[in-house]
Amino acid sequence: MTFVLQDSCIRQKWPYPTLKIKGGPRCKTLRNVERIWAFLMRHEATRHDMLLCVGGGSISDLGGFAASTFKRGIRFGIVPTTLLSMADASIGGKTGIDWQGFKNSVGTFHKPTKTIIDTRYLQTLPEREFLSGMAEVIKTGLLSSNEDFYATLRALEDGHISEELILRIRAIKSDIVRRDPREKNIRQWLNLGHTIGHALEEAGLQWGRPIPHGYAVMQGLVAELYLSVMKLNMDRQPLRLLTHLMIEHYGKVGYSCKDYDRLIAFMRQDKKNTNHTIRFVLLKAVGEPVLNCTAEEAEIREALDFLFTL
Repeated sequence: MTFVLQDSCIRQKWPYPTLKIKGGPRCKTLRNVERIWAFLMRHEATRHDMLLCVGGGSISDLGGFAASTFKRGIRFGIVPTTLLSMADASIGGKTGIDWQGFKNSVGTFHKPTKTIIDTRYLQTLPEREFLSGMAEVIKTGLLSSNEDFYATLRALEDGHISEELILRIRAIKSDIVRRDPREKNIRQWLNLGHTIGHALEEAGLQWGRPIPHGYAVMQGLVAELYLSVMKLNMDRQPLRLLTHLMIEHYGKVGYSCKDYDRLIAFMRQDKKNTNHTIRFVLLKAVGEPVLNCTAEEAEIREALDFLFTL
């Protein structure tokens, strides 16, 4: 039997028992996991049933985690309704919730049984959600090639992304995940922009100024491309282009040097770190990511200076 977990802002009706939870960055809580478990238990779900998650990435992260732990794991499917989810969150089987103030600090790998892509959902997507998704699209383009990177920049400027480009971005990420499903090596490429981006996102949540995931990632990409120029001598042109588009479409961050200590403390909680050393994915060039790059605290502060004084 199929059960549905759906973002409460979506009005679509299903011929299956449905639990509605408001999506967004604050929904990924243990309390909501317990609500899902109770819903499944109340309807006598078994290990042979499936939980269909309808909504953005926060809903699929939350529902996938609940499904992976209910009766030691039931199947789950995803109907992504946002660009962020279509191009990124619905791929790869990562699930998780935020705990004690840290993003995705508890989670599992649990691959969806089914993913249904329907780009008609994007026709009613608010601009803010489109821009949030485009950050992850651009990140994947940076990991692939100049051709893919420039295609994503054109989509951002046009304010429209084609189904063809969505499928291309999904294929790039899916290939990386296929080659490293448990994130032991090259799957960490997908964390480009996320060491600083997640710190900004977590700070926003804890300080009562939530930042959409994609907005934080876009800021993180700019700061980490700056580190790439500084540390790996990457050509500056991608940084120039991305900085210009970030200012035009995403606006400024709203933090200052007074926030550096706490932001760096958040970076120290990043899952890529080893031996208390902050690690980054940086680029030698577009399409040439480098794992396990380190930066001195002074270098991180310089990258934040660049970002915050734009």
